[in-house]
Amino acid sequence: MNYRETGKLLTIALCVTALFGCKAKVGSEAGKESQKKSGQVLAEVNGSVITTSDYNKELETLPPYLKPMTETPEGKKELLDTMIVRELILQQADKDGIDKSQAVADKLADLKKRVVVEAFLKKKVEEEAKISDTELQDFYNKNKDKFKTGEQVKASHILVKTEPEAQEILKQLKAGGNFDELAKKHSIDAAAAKGGDLGWFGKGAMLPDFEKAVFGLKEGAISGVVKTKFGYHIIKLTGKRPAGIRPFDEVKDQLKAAILPEKQQEVFKKLKEDLKKSAKLTIKEDVLKTLDGGKAGGEATALPAEPVKK
Repeated sequence: MNYRETGKLLTIALCVTALFGCKAKVGSEAGKESQKKSGQVLAEVNGSVITTSDYNKELETLPPYLKPMTETPEGKKELLDTMIVRELILQQADKDGIDKSQAVADKLADLKKRVVVEAFLKKKVEEEAKISDTELQDFYNKNKDKFKTGEQVKASHILVKTEPEAQEILKQLKAGGNFDELAKKHSIDAAAAKGGDLGWFGKGAMLPDFEKAVFGLKEGAISGVVKTKFGYHIIKLTGKRPAGIRPFDEVKDQLKAAILPEKQQEVFKKLKEDLKKSAKLTIKEDVLKTLDGGKAGGEATALPAEPVKK
């Protein structure tokens, strides 16, 4: 993807978030607001400032697929530029009185309802859908057959594009180099950030050449250079365990992730029922039947079909 395309994607993303941004402040108001802001000043726009704190907040709201684009100098500059353009638009909209229009007021009112409903559900569901260790242990005890595994190994690797580069890294390792640090520095694999750690896996999970090499190592040993279709690997075997049932402590988080959505759904369902029971509720079935998919009326603000997850 080139920088022009990057800029276009960032601009679109920030223009969307700008619809829900705060009203622009001008003149003396902008000066007062700038005093309250934290972080270093990145830009001044007609008296209003954009700080490093503002930049970091914008970065957090970007979709995951866009964040890597801001890691380059060009990407950082493009992100700041879109923030500047958004601030200019907000200031001009303020001068034109756009924020006082009924259309904007209606959308803000609708947005507020949705945000409040989401915050309420998130709080309630998180409070009541907790799973105790006792529940997890009980589920594990009743379903141990589901946690049977064959022989497994735990390994880390360093992946590079060329054999000469791999041989040079292997030379450094034999001279006492730190595997984790070299992986973080040189590996082109996603696991590089974790020192090349691939976690536990069994036979059939990796490419044949990689698997043959790793299962032939002794614990703690480092392989020679192993070639696969992805490049050149240096593998370190960090653990080995025989076939059997995986221990509870190892699968605890996995169990929780599997059970939690169902419990959240149960809590959400009960919450809806309790709210209805305590309410004076009348549904006009005859009017409901006249609706044609919402074309005749406005948009409805309804409860989401599922509980809000983190």
